[in-house]
Parts: sequence; structure tokens; C-alpha cells
Amino acid sequence: MVECDLAKVDVAGSNPVSRSKLPCGATRMKNSLLFFVLATGVAFGQYKMEPAAAPPAELAPAFAAMLQQQGVKITAPGGAVYCEVWLRTQAPSGAKSADDAVLLPTIPQGALLGVIRFAGAAQDRRGQPLKAGIYTMRYSQYPVNGDHQGVAPQRDFALLVPAGEDKDANSTPNFDALVALSVKASGTPHPAVLSIWNSSADKFPTFSKQGDHDWVLEAKVGDLAISIILVGKVEG
Repeated sequence: MVECDLAKVDVAGSNPVSRSKLPCGATRMKNSLLFFVLATGVAFGQYKMEPAAAPPAELAPAFAAMLQQQGVKITAPGGAVYCEVWLRTQAPSGAKSADDAVLLPTIPQGALLGVIRFAGAAQDRRGQPLKAGIYTMRYSQYPVNGDHQGVAPQRDFALLVPAGEDKDANSTPNFDALVALSVKASGTPHPAVLSIWNSSADKFPTFSKQGDHDWVLEAKVGDLAISIILVGKVEG
């Protein structure tokens, strides 16, 4: 959410002489109008998607070789780049899960889904702060225990790992090993996560607001259509 520090805004202009000539009522009206304009700009601000260039040159060649050569770039309401995403050219596949709460049932635990680069400070689905930089996205499912009950309709999540800490593109780390890597992204005892699920969109890629505050990328990992919440903190 964009915030404006009105204390730093000279609402009546920079000329103290002209400011002194304004009647109190006119000053209040001007202040109110400015506040309305600022609030309207925030309320109707839109994140946007556009094509991104090739995967980052800083990536290890083994990772870059697995990614689509054109990613997507997400810009924030003010026009600054929020993040860029590159997904795999082929979907990882394994034994199918029988759990109805798993919506991407054929992706193996720990498999690489893609790479995301945040241009500045960002946050994960839990609202945990993330530093600017490049992260791998690996598939996992939240454990079935009381700690995660009701956290999402589906168990599917992408865990973020600092790219410099992710050494093997083809590895499929188990849950504990992946969490140990992902906490290096969050800086907390909880991994850095993005919510994902299967997509039923008829066009890819697309990026749109869903609900009151979530911005969702719908794209393909190979032939597998997925949705990823890139902007939006879980409520509750």
C-alpha cells in the first residue's frame, strides 16, 4: 500500500506571501481537495504486467537453462518495478498426490518452479519482509497440523530461497531441508512463501486483481497452468 506523509507536503504552495493571503476557509478547502486527490490516486493505483528480458545474468547457468527466456515484469502503481518472474520451460512431474487439497498434485516436493527478482523491498504471502534480490521458487505443501489450519483453501505453496543459497537446479529437497533454505530468505523461523494453485484462465500470461487486495499472475510452467499471488498479504 502506498502511503503519503502529508506533513511533508506544502499544501498551500511554496510562497509564504501568497499563502498568507488565502482565507482560512480557502486553505481548508485546498487542503481537503489535495487530500482527496492523493487518496483517489492510492485507491485506483494499479499494478501492471509487461514483458521482461532474459533471466538474470547472475543466475548459475544450470538454473538459467531451465527457464523461459522471456519473463514477466510487474510494476507498482507509481511505475517502479516491483518484481520480475521467469518460470520453467517444462513442468516438473512426479507421483500424483491423492489429497484433494493439493491442486497441483503432480509436482514433486522441492521441485524448482522458477525464479523471481524483487527490485526493492517486498513481502511474502505472510507479510514477511523480503530484501531486493533474486530468489528461486520451489514447490511445497504446508504440513497438515493445527498450526496451518485454515491458512488457505489449498496446500500448495512456493517457498523462496536466495538464489546464492540454491546450489542444484535439479534437486528436490524434502520439506525440512527446503524450509531450512527458505528461512534464509525470510530471516525468521518461518519460510518465505507465495500462494500458488492451478489456473483455469484461457489466456497466459495474465495479471489481475482478485478480491480486495491480491494481485495474481496466471502463467504456464511448461504446459501446466498455475496462479501465483505476487502482491497481497493473507488476512486474519
